[in-house]
Amino acid sequence: MRARDKTAVSALRATLAALDNAEAVPVDEAGLRGGALEHVPVGAGATEAARRELSESHVIDVVRAEAAERLEAAVQLTALAHADRAAQLRAEAAVLLRFLDGPGTA
Repeated sequence: MRARDKTAVSALRATLAALDNAEAVPVDEAGLRGGALEHVPVGAGATEAARRELSESHVIDVVRAEAAERLEAAVQLTALAHADRAAQLRAEAAVLLRFLDGPGTA
């Protein structure tokens, strides 16, 4: 990243966001309705919720899904006007797949 590889930075930021979303715990809508105002938590940290801890295999699944999503989007961009974007998506997928190949190859 010190080399300012914009492709790698873009792919990794999006994948970190996907991992963050995968760790999110679904909000129980029933718990949000009908509560008395005096029982509503307020203040710093009041909206914090416990996060799920992802297993290594789940993290790998998320990274593979992100790479597959980019490759699929590149296939969909068949118009010549979108060739640059398709190439960028393929390059981002390659960055993610290098991380899955094993240590020392990324």
